[in-house]
Amino acid sequence: MNTFELDQAYVAGTYKRFPVEIVSGKGSVVQDVNGREYIDMGSGIAVTSFGVADEEWIQAVEKQIHSVQHMSNLYYTAPCARLAQLLCEKTGMKKVFFGNSGAEANECAIKVARKWAAERKGPEASTVVTLKNSFHGRTLTTLAATGQDHYHELFQPLTPGFAHIGAGDAAAFEALCQSGRVAAILLECVQGEGGVIPLDPAFAKDVEAICRKHDVLLMIDEVQTGNGRTGKMYAYMNYGLHPDVVSTAKGLAGGLPMGACLLGERVENVLSFGDHGSTFGGNPVAAAAAVSVVSRLTDDFLAEVARKGDLLRSLLEGAPGIESVTGMGLMLGLKTAKPAGEVVSACMQKGVLCLTAKDKVRLLPALNIPDSVLEKAAEVIRESCGD
Repeated sequence: MNTFELDQAYVAGTYKRFPVEIVSGKGSVVQDVNGREYIDMGSGIAVTSFGVADEEWIQAVEKQIHSVQHMSNLYYTAPCARLAQLLCEKTGMKKVFFGNSGAEANECAIKVARKWAAERKGPEASTVVTLKNSFHGRTLTTLAATGQDHYHELFQPLTPGFAHIGAGDAAAFEALCQSGRVAAILLECVQGEGGVIPLDPAFAKDVEAICRKHDVLLMIDEVQTGNGRTGKMYAYMNYGLHPDVVSTAKGLAGGLPMGACLLGERVENVLSFGDHGSTFGGNPVAAAAAVSVVSRLTDDFLAEVARKGDLLRSLLEGAPGIESVTGMGLMLGLKTAKPAGEVVSACMQKGVLCLTAKDKVRLLPALNIPDSVLEKAAEVIRESCGD
């Protein structure tokens, strides 16, 4: 049996895979089992921050594997501690809890918000507000947080305690806060799975002001937008926000499973012994990989990400068949005249791998993709949209 047959026989059918088996790659170019090359404009859904088989990442992982690949959180390991230090220094946050995914990072954020509010306001202050069209994960609790009904339909009953408001509707948020039952709001600065839609800056600032007025936590979901993706370390920095909690994952460890929940000054001591835990959270190999990623996200490098994002946008905006371009940095969504799925298939036939988000083509290339490769990919995307 080949890989396709083995997968269909033994892997749960939760993915509609393209008929391509990727076996190797370097940087932003990957190769399939037949030797055909593709420009990767998805980077594993914003995961391989420095592309495939990045040398510095490989060296960090190999060095740690030859030392110790795992210890439980009953003991200290240097990569975990160093990574927490880096994240706090780059954000001003105070403490970090490590998990293995974005959903787990958001679960931690929700637990922090509910414990903080229960101790400060009473157990009735348990509601976490999110936006309609948001996406926060696939566990039962993070599905409940996700503001898209179609994700909810098959998995009732979901965890209670969530309310959803429209993006831009600050009045609805204030009305909820006036009830005294709100613990926190959880926002994506760019709704990724919802169609690569940035928040309106005025709304974001209004939400922060309402949080401070009503003593509610401001929590930012940076699972997809974080770790340099938007041209800043975290997307909230583009808005001048000061969150109490930040969740992140995807690009953090450059291809290994890792999530993190960053805790600000107001909540840094909310979690105490026994309140939360993770067997694999802060795993030394994943943490060493993440240190190799985060340590390279300097101001100069992030400025280059922003420049590349502007370049890609300029190459696509106004092209035949492209109706609009949304997003931030190297996280862009294209509204195309043709169905997004057709465009993605056409691009794949021409050697470029893209993604979709709702009705848009979604582009999430590696942060260090060379200009020449970016320009070649953009040419194929333009051709595929305008054919």
